[in-house]
Amino acid sequence: MSRALSLLALTCLLVTPLFAQDATVSYQTPAPELARLVDAPRTPSVTLSPDRSVMAFLERPGLPGIEEMAQPEIGLAGIRINPRLNGPGPTRSSSFSDLAFRAVEAEGDPRSVSGLPDAPRIRNVAWSPDGAHAAFTLDRATQIELWVADVAAGTARRWIETPINDAAPRAPFVWLPGSDGVVVRTIPTERGAAPELALVPTGPVVRVSTGEAAPARTYQDLLESAHDEALFEHYVTSQLVVARLDGTMQSFGSPGLNVALAPSPDGQYLLAETVTPPYSYLVPWSRFPRTIAVHDLATGDVVHTVANLPLAERIPIAFGSVRTGPRSVQWRADAPSTLVWTEAQDGGDAGAEADVRDRLFVHTAPFDGAPTPWTELALRFSSLTWGDDDTAILYEYWWADRALRVHRLTPGNPDAAPEPLFEYSFEDRYNDPGRPMTVRNDAGYNELLLDNGAMF
Repeated sequence: MSRALSLLALTCLLVTPLFAQDATVSYQTPAPELARLVDAPRTPSVTLSPDRSVMAFLERPGLPGIEEMAQPEIGLAGIRINPRLNGPGPTRSSSFSDLAFRAVEAEGDPRSVSGLPDAPRIRNVAWSPDGAHAAFTLDRATQIELWVADVAAGTARRWIETPINDAAPRAPFVWLPGSDGVVVRTIPTERGAAPELALVPTGPVVRVSTGEAAPARTYQDLLESAHDEALFEHYVTSQLVVARLDGTMQSFGSPGLNVALAPSPDGQYLLAETVTPPYSYLVPWSRFPRTIAVHDLATGDVVHTVANLPLAERIPIAFGSVRTGPRSVQWRADAPSTLVWTEAQDGGDAGAEADVRDRLFVHTAPFDGAPTPWTELALRFSSLTWGDDDTAILYEYWWADRALRVHRLTPGNPDAAPEPLFEYSFEDRYNDPGRPMTVRNDAGYNELLLDNGAMF
């Protein structure tokens, strides 16, 4: 018994310090040599102005600070949101710590932009089409701000006073083709506080089974209740604003769950995608119902509705399956205001047998009449690179055999058959011919670099 008590006392003496906590202990800093290794800044990110005469240097910190990573984060409909800033959560975003410019032909170090606050957290940097300005967002303590830098002067200023809504995964603003302003998602001025979770539920969560087989993938951060739906609407709903460099602002339409913005190359229209109810507890926001519409940029009025897409819970799980209806809706980059999109011809099911998988459609302003059917695709549509009436490059793919086919289209003659250029596996790097070179046009869109019909 005496020996057992002695061993117990010795054990207590050894264990007790492990549970003690000195209230004055704080984070400790390692030796300076180690600290310099950990905190060393990474190589800056570099972007070129549209005419490739000026470089923007975006400094990246070695590691994000504790304050940045300790920001709150909630998962809603597949999006991780920082409710304090109404932007992306800390696990879904990274920022730059400085912005500097230098002419490509100049010598010496780049010149840091003046006017920025101490320790800035810069994101979403975008050149104006003429390269005279660069707009960006700045994360502050409780909100996100829109700023603009004058490239020649090397100065930056806050552009608008209204906080920015950066909760949706797409960019929160887009430059207008005239380089005189942007369309930006802002927080509605009368939004109010976030909805609180009721202590007593008003009703059950009801899920209905139709009795039909509907295999689905597993997703993170899905909606789970009516309170989640209310939070999703609260944080994603934005008011579109046209902000000009001269200081004028114009609200654009009514608040909505705006997720994508694209002005037409002639600056007359805005293509906007808006998420609408009903929401789903099985799939993320990208499969929610949405309206794709064209607005008049001068008035904000809807002049054409491209599609009202329903909830897409039943997209087959085979790789290469897509939702039905218009998708990949875009402006033709080398035309004033022509819409182009693709639609599945096989029900969107990559597991189904079909000779034609997708088809392109064209619709030109003022969008009278029905869209014009264009090229049929034997594989799934991937992307388009525009050049002129004689040349556009079409990419189509098929996941099952990793096939990638590249064709030349003739936009000025929609009846012309596609001209095959390349066919290879997108996993075969040795035989990859590369991508065609592009240049930014005056509207800010990329076009093929062509020289008397030659492509590089």
